[in-house]
Amino acid sequence: MFIELDEEQRILRETIRKFVENEVAPQAEEIDREDRFPRDLFLELGKLGLLGITVPEEYGGSGSGLLSQAIVVEELARASAGLASCYAAHSNLVVDNLNWHANDWQKRKYLPGLCTGKKIGCLAITEPGSGSDALAMRTRADRDGDSYVLNGTKIFITNGPIADVIVTYAKTAPELGSKGISTFIVEKDFPGFSVGRKMEKLGHKGSPFGELVYEDCRVPKENLVGEENAMVRMVLAGLYRERVVWSAEAVGIAQGAFDIARKYAMEREQFGRALAGFQMIKEKLADMALEIHIGRTLIQRCAAMADAGVKADVGLEASYAKLYACDMSERVTSSAVHILGGYGYTKEFQVERFFRDAKAMPIGAGTSEVQRLIIARRLFGKI
Repeated sequence: MFIELDEEQRILRETIRKFVENEVAPQAEEIDREDRFPRDLFLELGKLGLLGITVPEEYGGSGSGLLSQAIVVEELARASAGLASCYAAHSNLVVDNLNWHANDWQKRKYLPGLCTGKKIGCLAITEPGSGSDALAMRTRADRDGDSYVLNGTKIFITNGPIADVIVTYAKTAPELGSKGISTFIVEKDFPGFSVGRKMEKLGHKGSPFGELVYEDCRVPKENLVGEENAMVRMVLAGLYRERVVWSAEAVGIAQGAFDIARKYAMEREQFGRALAGFQMIKEKLADMALEIHIGRTLIQRCAAMADAGVKADVGLEASYAKLYACDMSERVTSSAVHILGGYGYTKEFQVERFFRDAKAMPIGAGTSEVQRLIIARRLFGKI
């Protein structure tokens, strides 16, 4: 499948690239050092129409596709993985999710505020006792008259400490196992909902991350998304979209580290000539550029398939992209640190920040091990 960005997508890429260079990059080091959520930049993304990029205009969005969303995430991650994570969790996991699965009333109530950034969203699925085995969650949702009462704890939730709208998964029929989970829209002011501890992370600074607590949290029945016990079908139907966006962030992180390493190699002199003049450094940089290009191509291919409505194998393509791009980001950022030598191990050139950020990529949105299992299952079936 030949992939080429159309004029609208090229303009989008240039627009977000200029925004990142002028507004995000100058703050990126400070955001990381202070672990500060850049609300001003987040609101600017809303003004640019990017927070609701996949949402139809009637609900406050821009009406673009998954490929456009991937472009935005990659460009943001070239400067700040923290902001890219906030954006992805909000724009993809919440806004895009509701656009696909919520009813008209829910869309009209929640999407306009989420698209402007006046409301911030997060997705709550992971729990203290379940990571890759997310369907083993224990959070319960029991029907009580015109409401559901939720009890449980979620953890490792990006945007959790600052979210206004929380898309929450909970078991409504525990006896059905993974087929007894439902989806709810929870507001931060609902009785019984609270934010637990904010968790410190190795990387992705500026992206609030923490624990959410539901103690007899009462949620109106009209905030049930779709039917009861339909969560698994909804998640599996759109899981590839999350993996495409997460993988695009990995490519952006790798590109950001590569840009620093390339510039350094061209300016740094050793033994009377530029570092880039040495064959081993040339080969290392060429390999890094190749890996980034392959990752970007896999992601854009999968996103284009999704936008074109090609359903066959899109999930497998997403696993290929996720596995390759996220593992690649670790390799490339590690090589970048090595090229800078002692400076790479300091905060002076910021490449160590990309190295820290890359570590999360093979873990989130389905670990690399899970992606290998998905690919192996397609290759060998159940043997």
